[in-house]
Amino acid sequence: MVVRVSQTRLLAEETFENETFTGLDLQRAALGGKEFYRCVFENCLLQESTWKSARLEACVFRGCDVTRAKLLQTALRGVKFEGSKLMGVDFSAVSPHPELSFTDCNLRYASFVKVNLRKTAFLRCAAREANFLEVDLTDAEFDGTELTGSNFQGCTMTNTDFRRATGLFFEPSRNRVKKTRVPVETAVLLAQSLGLVVEG
Repeated sequence: MVVRVSQTRLLAEETFENETFTGLDLQRAALGGKEFYRCVFENCLLQESTWKSARLEACVFRGCDVTRAKLLQTALRGVKFEGSKLMGVDFSAVSPHPELSFTDCNLRYASFVKVNLRKTAFLRCAAREANFLEVDLTDAEFDGTELTGSNFQGCTMTNTDFRRATGLFFEPSRNRVKKTRVPVETAVLLAQSLGLVVEG
């Protein structure tokens, strides 16, 4: 049975399990210190909400606006973002070793600095001008994701799959590349950046 939680109860209580939050206006809400287990957030407005020291495990955000939310020491385990807007969200201060996936999300201007994103899936996302700095992207997947203007520096890209990404460019000398899979368009740009002439 799906349990739908009111906004008043969400703000008042600290622990939630197997519950659904639908259509709530939580802009700038203080959600710090709360624990969510197997919860679903549907079509919620969460812009500039604060999640300091919150814990989310096996949770789903579906159709939510999480623009510029503050994730400070937030524990994220098995958290899925689906069809959600995460513009300008800084994931750099989340708790170590987050487990995340993003599907059909807007990640424009998002920042990932010194974050472990091993095996993270970015599927059909818009990640224009996002920052990936000193991030472990080992075995991560960017299937159908647009990365125009995104910045990759100091990243570990072992077996990272960019084959079906678009707008991708990075400097191999500024990242650790090993079996990094890139589309032909990116390979051409990389060759040209080294002064090579690509023909055919």
